[in-house]
Amino acid sequence: MIPRIHKMGTRTIGLIRYLFGPGTHEEHTDPHLVAAWDSLVPDLGRNPKATYADLQRLLDQPVEALPKSRRPAEHVWHLSVRAAPEDPILTDEQWGDIARRMVAATGMAPEGDTAACRWAAVRHADDHIHIIATTVREDGRRPRRHNEAKRSQAEARLIEADYDLRRLNTGDGTAAQRPTSAERHKADRHQRERTPREELRESVRRAAAGARSEEEFFGRLTRAGVLVKQRVAPSGDLLGYTVALPDDQNKHGEPVFYSGSKLAPDLSLPRIRERWTPPADPSSNEVVSPEQPALPPVTGPAYARRRATSATWQSLLFIDHGEDGTVAAQIAAVGEVLDALANTSAAHTRRELRDAAFAFERASRSQVRAVRGHDRALRQAAHDLAHSGPALGSGEDGATTAMLIDTAFFLVTAAANWHAKKHRAQQAEAARQAAEHLRAAYEIAAAQPISALHQRGRYLSLQRRQAAVLRQALPEIAEPVLAEPGWPALAATLADTRAAGHNPDRLLVEATRHRELDNATSVTDVLVWRLRRLAHLPADPAASLPRRAATTQPVPKATSNASRGR
Repeated sequence: MIPRIHKMGTRTIGLIRYLFGPGTHEEHTDPHLVAAWDSLVPDLGRNPKATYADLQRLLDQPVEALPKSRRPAEHVWHLSVRAAPEDPILTDEQWGDIARRMVAATGMAPEGDTAACRWAAVRHADDHIHIIATTVREDGRRPRRHNEAKRSQAEARLIEADYDLRRLNTGDGTAAQRPTSAERHKADRHQRERTPREELRESVRRAAAGARSEEEFFGRLTRAGVLVKQRVAPSGDLLGYTVALPDDQNKHGEPVFYSGSKLAPDLSLPRIRERWTPPADPSSNEVVSPEQPALPPVTGPAYARRRATSATWQSLLFIDHGEDGTVAAQIAAVGEVLDALANTSAAHTRRELRDAAFAFERASRSQVRAVRGHDRALRQAAHDLAHSGPALGSGEDGATTAMLIDTAFFLVTAAANWHAKKHRAQQAEAARQAAEHLRAAYEIAAAQPISALHQRGRYLSLQRRQAAVLRQALPEIAEPVLAEPGWPALAATLADTRAAGHNPDRLLVEATRHRELDNATSVTDVLVWRLRRLAHLPADPAASLPRRAATTQPVPKATSNASRGR
């Protein structure tokens, strides 16, 4: 149950005409009253003799009774209440009860108050109602509407329980604006999977992912085929922007533009500019990973994905132990990585990765203000992914995609846990949904490389040798790991690490030291990718291994906590 309080209006009859009319795109069917402040109020949908003016005069009588100097300029109150898509169709009587509860909860017409505001509830679709009211009470006073939005949400949660409807999570005011019913109907008519508002939000987020300047941001939008208007001050300073899809037009044949802030709270130009904050001061306590002290230019999709995997691994430390502002910045940057990954993914993983990024968008915002700077590694990763070009679905491109998704899954899960601890249910649920899409994408991306490793590790003699290594390094989890179907792939990877000159015992300890494996569907898969990353092995098993070192070199012990990973 989703209540929404709309902007106050000045003309009662204008809203009445809309509610009882056919709608912007004739989406209103059988408009009629389901409840009102008085049972004798004429129903324009059932009484052919009743007129718009009749209802307008009745609603406005308390307003007109005041001296002109005391009449509020904006006196038309409007609340819509929508059921979730999976909810059953409610009867008129049930919607009438819901309307009475809403006007009581918001302070417009408290139960038993005979001098309350006048109101009427109109139903013109199966899944929602609109409530119109005038904000002058019968006694000439104004209603007490303090925190009316929060009170309507609280009442909605009670209604869901009473009517056995889908239980929605209470938000914190940072969610993106939902598409209107007119936008949804328009999308259905044009056979769009998503409304233009949602498509534009996705396009703007992709354009902002890893962008470093206004020029890069607007250039990406233009190349994506989005129409862009910039709002410029007389001084020449850029104040804001609006965007539109070329094929989304109004009745006059003009493109329908949306400002960034109408797409999502963090997509206004000032908020996007915050992402370009200079890196954190080197004298601060920011943890810097010893793995890649200097990052050379990106040379291809596989290399960008491997570097993004390292950045994702490092980010887990901040989410686990960072201050709230730092964690909020990391989680926002995770959203940029997912947007960039979805935009450059191969066809067979694109749908799940796109859905993961779309779901995580809600988890990337909260009332905690992000402290920028410490998120530069993830933003650099998003930038690298965006500039590396589309990846192939096989070879090193496909295998490094699986490696990155594997690590991103645990990062998104960590974000879900952080939000849950802070009692942000909407964000936690969004992150959990994103994790499920990532899990599905991983199964697709990892099928070929894991199968190839499985074939290489199928020999019993090799498995016996590597089982001894596993039991010695990780005796507490060795037996469950050996029983997993993916053990041959891990055995092959352990053999590869030794062939490349590393000590597999130490690598195994390092791979499990700082990040629990409880969330892993396959512990062997997780260890495969961690070992291949730590040992700098090719992600694709078919690629040649690095030349064996002259002597076996142990993996250096981490000099900071930044090497903590999943």
